Parts: sequence; structure tokens; C-alpha cells
Amino acid sequence: MANDHTESLKDVSQLGLFAAMGSLGYVFWVLGGMEMVERLAYYGVRSVSGLYVTDPVSKGGLGVSAEELGSIFMIWALVQSLVPALMGGLSDRFGYKETIFASTVVKIVGYLIMAFYPSFWGFTIGAIILATGTGIFKPGIQGTLAKVCTRQNSSMAWGIFYQTVNIGGWLGPLMAAQLRQLDWSNVFFACAGIISINFLLLLVYKEPGKAERQLHRKKIALGEVEEETLWKASLRELVKPHLAIFFLLMCGFWFMFNALFDVLPLHIRDWVDTSVIVTGLFGSDGTQSGFWQFILGMNLEGTRIMPEGLLNVNAGLIMFTCFLFAQLSGKFKAINSMIFGTLLCGLSFTLMGFTTAGWVVFAGIIFFSMGEMFSSPKFLEFIGNIAPGDKKAMYLGFANLPMAVGWVLEAAVIPSMYGQYSAKDTLAREMLRAEGMPQGVLELVPQGDAFTRLVDFTGLPAEQLSEVLYQANNVGMVWYLCAAVAVATAMGLVVYGIWMKKLLES
Repeated sequence: MANDHTESLKDVSQLGLFAAMGSLGYVFWVLGGMEMVERLAYYGVRSVSGLYVTDPVSKGGLGVSAEELGSIFMIWALVQSLVPALMGGLSDRFGYKETIFASTVVKIVGYLIMAFYPSFWGFTIGAIILATGTGIFKPGIQGTLAKVCTRQNSSMAWGIFYQTVNIGGWLGPLMAAQLRQLDWSNVFFACAGIISINFLLLLVYKEPGKAERQLHRKKIALGEVEEETLWKASLRELVKPHLAIFFLLMCGFWFMFNALFDVLPLHIRDWVDTSVIVTGLFGSDGTQSGFWQFILGMNLEGTRIMPEGLLNVNAGLIMFTCFLFAQLSGKFKAINSMIFGTLLCGLSFTLMGFTTAGWVVFAGIIFFSMGEMFSSPKFLEFIGNIAPGDKKAMYLGFANLPMAVGWVLEAAVIPSMYGQYSAKDTLAREMLRAEGMPQGVLELVPQGDAFTRLVDFTGLPAEQLSEVLYQANNVGMVWYLCAAVAVATAMGLVVYGIWMKKLLES
């Protein structure tokens, strides 16, 4: 057993690009379709949730502060990350198809609650249910993928899967950018309908190893095989040093990773002039082309890119190029690929903290996307490869534990930190107070409307006031913190890689 375990920790030479793609069976592509549909619906909501929750009521939002948004994200992160850790072993034992079906039903309920109850608690409860459905969905999909690929094609399999996933991740925000300009509820109804497509894909999904699993369950029922209690089996695997230390280090990666998606849309809305990008592409009048307005996630006037549209460069780049990065990263050891990718993410955060220039933020998103493609698929590939054959979903369920810790810590720190030191609404309130607005009047200004009141109160142009607020405050603080976490994580992975090499040599 020790020799088998040691072999599972070693990197294996990968097949070439076309050979690896040709070795993937039809179940792999069905998986990609289901994940694409699920991500399309999920990111249709997730990409705009911060904007929806913090937008003033006068604009159709919920008028919630960034600090309260952090509380919602923290609960969302905790549920979505812990549920798959609990469900992974159950999926292995009771079937992947059954858990995928159940997750689809649960997610539909979550979207509909968000649509029918536009309030803080309506959205929060909807988010909890949606997170539960997402958590149930992951182990079945990832466990199937780990079983249908081999050590020789795993790098390409996880890379292409990640690329397919991002087709949905790219289309979802673009759809939401257009629908939310009509009415926010349209986004939630559309996503409930989209996720229902997975019921059709389940009809052609065939679970690998189902006959063996059913035979094993039958033997257990007849008393021919003794089965260890699930929690004991899970705990025994989790305390293995090579797994526990790796998960601890990756908490830092998921901390800085989720900050981009939780807070960057707010940062772009508050500070980044995306009309500069539009002018560079189409001229000073923008574009009236419906095609480009949709593809770029623009406003209805075609003069600026919406926050979710600019962030969507991330999913778009991954969608078109991830198979190339999968082939490239396949030439590196998994740990080295993750180290390089994490450092690229750190560079992207440094750029975002340094300036709010539209093209520089665009470049920052490009660097982050490249770092993500070198890191995130390798994280799942590494775990899938070291997992025992009968515990693939269990291990990939465990993969959500560092995601949970990193995301929960990020949600507890970054949105609140942004709201306190960087949010335009907060800084505008401070300036209104400094300019002499009575405290009683200031307290009556609705959440999200402070900057508009500042423009009216001072009579200065909005662009000039934005520049004054930005120069007077350290708006980029949150991004420098994320960059520091990225560098610290990369250094930890360097040490871990050296230790793993010595472990294998011994």
C-alpha cells in the first residue's frame, strides 16, 4: 500500500495535445455540458450579486452596505464550501447521478426565492439554498471526471473541463448585464430556467463504475463486506500530512482568489472609467451594435462597459485559451505550476491597487486569468490524482475545505475593509460631513446615494469629485493585501514542493 500511495504522489508524463483530447470519452463531454449549464446560471447571479445587494433602492437594488454584503458572502461561502466536503463520501457510496439530480432541484428553489423576495433576508435565504445546491452538485461532477480520466491525460482533461466550464461562466454575466438593466428579477428567473436544462443532460449521463458500486453496496447489505463509518474514513484521510499541509497552504490562494469576484465589480463601479476602453475600441460615440453591447457587457447606450462585463474578460480568456495553458502547464510539476500561477495573480492585484485606469485594470484581469489557468485546474488535478480509486469524490469534496476557509476569511475581511476604506459611498459621506452637511440630514441619505448627494451639495462635476476622493484616500489597500497573501502562498508552496520531493526520494 505504501508503494501504491507513493506512486500516486508522483507526476506522470502527459499525452500530447491531440492524443489527450482523443482519449476523452463521451461521458467527459456530457460532464462539461452539465457544468457549463450550471456555471452559466450560477455566474449569471454570482457576478452581479454584489452590485444588486449594494445598489440603492432607487435603482432597483437592496440598498445594503458593503459590510452587510460581506456577511452574506461569508454565509454563502461557508455553506457552499462545507456541503461538498460532507457530500463527497455520500456521492461515492450512493451515486453521482442521484446527487446531481437533487442539486438541480435545490438550485432552482434558490433562484426563485431570490426572484420572488427582493429583500435582504430573501436574498440571503436564496443564497444559502443556492449554495447548498451548488455544494451537492460538485462532488458528483468532479468524482465522475476523476474516474473517466487517466494519469496520462488528467492535465488536459481538467484543463479542458475548466475551459468548458468557463463558457458558462462567460455567458452568464453577459446575460445578466442585459437583463438587469430591464429588471433585476429577470436575472433570477432566467437562471432558474437555464439550470433546468441539466435534467435533459442527465438522461444521457452514464455513471462510470456504477455496476461495481452497486455490487459493493449489495455485499455490504448482505454482511459480506464491512464498511467503515464515513466520518472515520474521512478523518483518517484528512489528517495525512501531505494532504493537510497542502490544504492549509491553499487557504491563502482561495482567500485572494475570491476577493476578485466578490469586490472587484464594486471597485470598477465606484472608480474605474470603462468608457476609455469603449472610446479606444469604437471612438468617442461608442457603439450601437447590439452584438458588441452583448459580447462586451455594455450599457444600453453603448458608451461604457458594465462592471460584470469587464470582469468577464476573465471567463472569456479562459474559455478560449485554457486548453493551451493546460498543455503548457502539463510540462511542469503540479506544484510548480501552482506557484507560478499564484505569483501572476499577485501581480494582477498590484496593478489594480496602483491605478484605476481602465486599460490597466483590464491588463490586471488578464494576468489574473493566466494565473488562474496555471493554478486552479492543477489544484483539482493534484487532488484527483492522489486520491484512492474508491475515494475520488471524497477527496474532491475535501478540496472544498481550503476553499471554505479561504473564502470565509475573505468574505469576513475584504468586503468590510473595502466598505470602510475604499467604497465611494463611504468616502462621499465623510466628505459631505467635512463640507458641512448636518449630521441629521446626512443620516437620512439612503445607502448608495451619498455620492449623488455630494455632487448636488458641492456643485462640482462627478468626475472631478471622484478624482478628489481617490487621491485623498488609500483606495487600493484591499488589493495590496491580496497581493501580499498571494506572494506568501507561493512561498509556502515552494517549501511544500521541496518537502514533497524529499518525501518521495526517501
